[in-house]
Formats: sequence, structure tokens, C-alpha cells
Amino acid sequence: MDPAQTFESTRPLWAVLVSLLAIPLIVASDRRPNLRETWTLLAAFIKFALVASMLPWVLQGREAVCSIWQISPGIQLALRVDTMGYIFALVASSLWVLTSLYSIGYVRGTNEHKQTRYFASFAMCLSATIGIAFAANLLTFVIFFEILTLATYPLVMHKETPVAMAAGHKYLSYTLPAGLCLVLATAWCVSTVGNVDFIPGGFLTSGVASAATLRWMFLLFILGVGVKAGIMPLHSWLPAAMAAPTPVSALLHAVAVVKAGVFGVLRVTGFVFGPDLLREIGLWTVLAWAAGITFTVASLLAMRQDNLKRRLAYSTVGHLSYIVLGAALFTMTSWTGSLLHLMFHATMKITLFFCAGAIYVRTHKENISDMHGIGRQMPFTMAAFAVGSLGLAGVPGINGFISKWHLAQGSLQADQGVFLGLLLLSGLLNAAYFFPIVYVAFFRTNKEYPAYGEASPLMVVPLSVTAIMSLVLGVAPNLGAHAWDLARAAAAAVMGGSP
Repeated sequence: MDPAQTFESTRPLWAVLVSLLAIPLIVASDRRPNLRETWTLLAAFIKFALVASMLPWVLQGREAVCSIWQISPGIQLALRVDTMGYIFALVASSLWVLTSLYSIGYVRGTNEHKQTRYFASFAMCLSATIGIAFAANLLTFVIFFEILTLATYPLVMHKETPVAMAAGHKYLSYTLPAGLCLVLATAWCVSTVGNVDFIPGGFLTSGVASAATLRWMFLLFILGVGVKAGIMPLHSWLPAAMAAPTPVSALLHAVAVVKAGVFGVLRVTGFVFGPDLLREIGLWTVLAWAAGITFTVASLLAMRQDNLKRRLAYSTVGHLSYIVLGAALFTMTSWTGSLLHLMFHATMKITLFFCAGAIYVRTHKENISDMHGIGRQMPFTMAAFAVGSLGLAGVPGINGFISKWHLAQGSLQADQGVFLGLLLLSGLLNAAYFFPIVYVAFFRTNKEYPAYGEASPLMVVPLSVTAIMSLVLGVAPNLGAHAWDLARAAAAAVMGGSP
């Protein structure tokens, strides 16, 4: 980055802080639900406005930086708005607005207990997520990454049933040791090279340590971020976490937690090690095969799930590894595909979880085998579900096709036809576990079911919006936020090419 294109700004810091500052207001409004939810929505809209206001900078190739605290010479907590971080921040902040609206309808519809804790924890998660997105160096990244781990725990065990408590404990039993691996890897990096600022193409080189040392360091990093990224066999906390309320599932799968994991994989591969070093030490193939095996096995496991949220959870495990595969292949097109899938998977998967929550609130049904004919009674909800399902299966006209197309092309550019084959197989398996849900919803009937109708507009409107976003981005991926331009520019920065 040309120093002339870097400038000081406090806007990234405010984007991190705004939801954090809303927490005491949310807590103070415990007995006034309307006011509490107003603070939530206000924080969500302000955060999104702050992030959206940075889009012109990013499109011009300019980077806003903000130093928070100097720990020691050469090591500081700092924020930097680069293109890749901006992509993640834009996804998280925009979808938090819709998730906040949806959450209000959900918690009212189910009469959830401890709603104040719920909204406060959500706000903390989004502060941590934006901090992860804008972290300028490894140390800042690790701090916000671990804050996100702790802030998510109250949401996973929110229902406080034995199943929910067990899911919360399993979540921590996976993510806390992973955090220790990440801390150790970061400390190792600091002691090895000193400056750990993220640099496109990586700041580590073969000259700083032996190949064996670099391999062990990479393993620690992947263990650290791979748990949240759902790479098998580090994934099993994710289906268990479906015991949480559905808006939390949406947070886990589309907005924050697992996206922070794959974003961490992208940071480690593209900004710490870089393509040249990972090819030199021969670890890109290990990561690529881990991803390929994960999305194939996850698709097979998804087909076995009758519980709708668990089927969606295994689908998420698979689709996260599409992003990991694109990162490991290290071509311009594969990286573009990974970054597009980071954005586009979010709109599709949040739609599906919003639909699952609307079905539960209205009918209290959780199993696919109990949803015969539900599409005729909840047509808007299940039409949105059909859009998300078709998109994740890679049907043209929906945004999932575009990101998958780039990943497939990237596999060919890397001369790795085997991964193209796995991507095609996974697409067929996606269709095999999604299409039956749509079929039973619209083409099966059960006269014993009462008439349900649609859920609250607070729930139906957000799921309709995200479904429409998936459709629009499927035919015009550059409309609005310039998704394709952003993905291409971030890929070019890592690969050292031109967008």
C-alpha cells in the first residue's frame, strides 16, 4: 500500500464502539422493552451507516488507520480498513440490522426469557466482529477474536435447558483451547519477526525460520481459527449449538462467529504466510484436502438430518470449507470466489435460518418430516427458503452460483481438477438435501395440520429482504456495494496482481 493512500481516521474505531456503547443503555432499559429494542436498532443502523460510509475510500484503494494503544515499541492495538476487512465488516453490519429486526419478532413470538441479556450479548458480538474485520495486526485480531468467543457463550446457552447448557459447554470446550493455540501462534510470530502487521501476500518468509518451524506455526494458526471455521474434525460444536434460539443460529452461521473463523483462515493464509511461502513449505495441499473432505462429508451428514436447523448447520460446515478451499488454491479466481462466497453465503444462509425460526415461532415444528404442506400456509417464508436452497445448490440466477463458478474456475487455474470434481459432487449433494425440504413444503399435504399463516412481519420482512438480496446479487453482483469489485481487489492484493 502506497503510504499516500493511508490516512488516519477514527471512523473504524467508532464502528467498533457503537454497539459496545449501546450495551449499558440496553441493560438500563430492562423493564422497558420498546426502549431496549430501540437502542438495539439504533446501534445497528449507526454501525451500518459508519461502515457504509467507508465504501468510497475502499473503492479508491485508500486505507483508514486508527491506533488505539501502544503496548510496546513496534506492537500496538490498531485498526486498519483494508479491502478484505471491509468486505467482512459490510456483511456483518448490514445483516445485523435485519437480524435485530428479526430478533425482536422472534423473542416476542416465543416469549423468550432474559431478553435484555440476549440483546446485550448480541451487541457485544457485533463490536467484536467489526474489531476482527478491521484488526490491523495479529495481536488486535486475537483480542477481538477471543472477545467474540466469550460474548457468544451466553447466546448459545440462552435457553438454559440441559441441552442448551451442554451445547454451551461444548462450544467453550472447542473454542477456548483453539484460542490458546491462536495466542501461542501469535506469540511465536512476535518472537520470530517482531512486527505482526497484516501485509497482503504475507509477512513471514522462509528466511525467518526453518521449514519445520513454519509448518508447526501454521498448524497452530489453523487450529486456532479452524474451530470457528468448522473444518473437520473441529466442527462438532456447531451442530450442537443449534440448541440456541434461531436468531443466534443466524448470528453463528451468517453474520459473525463462523464467518470470523473463515475470515481468520483468509488472514492467516493471505496476510501472514502468503501464497509463496505456503507453496514452498508444501502446506497448501493439506489445507485444500482438509477443505475438500470437509464439504463432501458435511454434505453427506446433512442428508441424514431430519431436524431442520441441524441440516442447515451441516450445510454451513460444508460451505465454509468452500471458502477455505479457494484460499488454499491461491489463484486470483479462487480467492475472488472465496471472498464472494463469504458475502453471498451470508445472505442465503441467513435467509434459511430466518425461515426456520419463522416456522418454529408459528408452528413449533422443527423436523422436516413434520413440514408437509407448510409452503401453502406460509408461502412467503417458504418461497424465500426455496431461493436460499437453490442458491446454495449453485443454481444460476442466484448469487451462490457466481461464487461457486469462480471457485470452480479457480480449481482449473490451479490445475486441480480433483477439487473441481469435489465441488460438482458437493453441489449435487446440496440439491439432494435441500430440494426435498422444498418439495414436501409445497407438494405434500397433511389435512390434520391446522391453518397457521405467516409469522410476524418483523420476521417475514427480513427473510424476504435477504432472499431478494440473493436474487439481485445473482444477476447484478456489482450492484450497490460493488461486491465483485471488492472481492477482485482483495484477491489481487494477496496474489500481487491487478484487479
